[in-house]
This record gives sequence, structure tokens and C-alpha cells, in this order.
Amino acid sequence: MRLSTVILPIHPWGKAQKTWRRAEDLGFHAAYTYDHLSWRSFRDGPWFGAVPTLTAAATVTQSIRLGTLVTSPNFRHPVTLAKELISLDDISGGRITLGIGAGGSGFDATALGQEAWTPRERADRFGEFVPLLDRLLTEDAVTQPGTHYSAVEARNIPGCVQRPRLPFAVAATGPRGLKLAARYGQAWVTTGDPKLYETGTPEQSVEALREQSERLAAACEEVGRDASELDRILLTGFTPDRNAPMESVDAFVDFAGRHAELGFTEIAIHAPIPDSDFDIDPAVYERIATEAPAQLA
Repeated sequence: MRLSTVILPIHPWGKAQKTWRRAEDLGFHAAYTYDHLSWRSFRDGPWFGAVPTLTAAATVTQSIRLGTLVTSPNFRHPVTLAKELISLDDISGGRITLGIGAGGSGFDATALGQEAWTPRERADRFGEFVPLLDRLLTEDAVTQPGTHYSAVEARNIPGCVQRPRLPFAVAATGPRGLKLAARYGQAWVTTGDPKLYETGTPEQSVEALREQSERLAAACEEVGRDASELDRILLTGFTPDRNAPMESVDAFVDFAGRHAELGFTEIAIHAPIPDSDFDIDPAVYERIATEAPAQLA
């Protein structure tokens, strides 16, 4: 079980860089950030871009993996995103993981002036986005026509530092997304079942995650892939447990252990943000980072 953190891009870099450096000092496997234009209760406050933030983080860290949880097609195009990712992978020395999902109906969905896509439209776009991005990151030149995303002689030399490309962590719970995770992912990401967040129980959440994991295994079997090849990442804070696992090291180890039994190989926790949904005791957060991994080994 690996332990990672998520650092929201809400602080100017002069302050934020200390958080990214501290994440490496604490021994986290990876430090991720959200790839949004704005997000929920932070919409009317500072919010910085994911790729520049990760680029800056790469220059002040040495070994910790960095990435997005998650990027989506809501305001991205595979051709331009591929160029940014190849550059970011180079600057970081091959430490980038791309968390990628179909996106939702939040603020990003209409920021470019379009109508919010239906779930079917998001799935259709995601189904084109991921395969094209895969080609763009592994081939020197790509021409591919598409309904939603096309590339014409798109050049991406020299490619990624990581070969054949940087890893994809695909966020998905539906059948089409899980099939993309099975075919293109090096990891699968979930936040649990959102329908259980308000009124569900931790026990119901564990069962929902078990069912999702079983559907992932079935998707892998369908495409002829061994499900054990995929890492399984749980992004915390969105299950009925909410912040209860972050109240103590023992509470977190119990939570993480229950999910390790489901096959999860990585858990991502949010860096503390006062007066928010992630209002966690910084001292407990640091104790979890330094003490929990040994208990979960």
C-alpha cells in the first residue's frame, strides 16, 4: 500500500512550494493536484493551473512522483495536452503520472461557452480522447480523424522520458470507462460511489468499491489483460467516512487496511486546508504520512 497526497493549487507559488517540498520530505509516494479551472467552494478564490503548478513542483523536488487527479476533456484537447505532458515529463525527469477521467458537469463543463455534455456525450468524448492521447505520447507523428478530437501531422518528438509513455491512471466506474482503464491504464482511480456520500455508511461504501473492483477485473478479462497489472488508487474524502480516517493514525490505518483487502495499492489523502472540506489537523496528517506506511507494509 502506497500513500500519496493531493495538494490543491490555491496558493501563490511563493507559499505553495513549501507544501510540495514538505510532501517529498514526509515520504509520500506521489503528490497530485486537481486539473480544473476552478472547483466547488474554491470557485471565488485563488486557483492556479495544474500544468504550471506541476512544472514548478518538479523543479523544487527530486524523487516524489507528480501528477493530476484528474485531467478531463472538459477543457483539454489531446494534441495540446500531449505536448504539455511530454514537456512536463522531461522537466521532472520522468516522474509524471496522468490521472485522467471523463469529467463532470461542474464549473469546467461550461467555462468555454459550450453546453454541459450529457453523460453519454462525456463517455463518447472520453472514448476518443484516451486512445488519441495514447498515440500522441508514443508516436513521433500522428494523423487521426475523429468525431470530437482529431490530429493532423501532430509531432511529439522526442516523446516521453518514461517509455513507452508516462503512465495513465484512469478514473472510471461505468462500463465504457472501465474498459478504457483496462486497455490503456497503468492504474485505475476511484473516489467510491458518490450516491453514498450523503446517506450511505462506510460498510456500504466498501461493498460498492468491491463491486467496482470486480467490474474492473471483468473489463480486464474482456480485453485480455491481467487485472493484477493495474494499480488501484483510492482518492479519499468522498466516501461516507469523509474525514474520519484522518482523525488519528490508528483510524487511518484501519481505513486503509480495509481497502487494501479490496486490492487497492495506493491511497491519496488531501493536504490540510483550513475552513474547507479538507480541514485536517496538520500534525495528524504528518503523523499519518510518516507512521502509517510501516503499519500497512
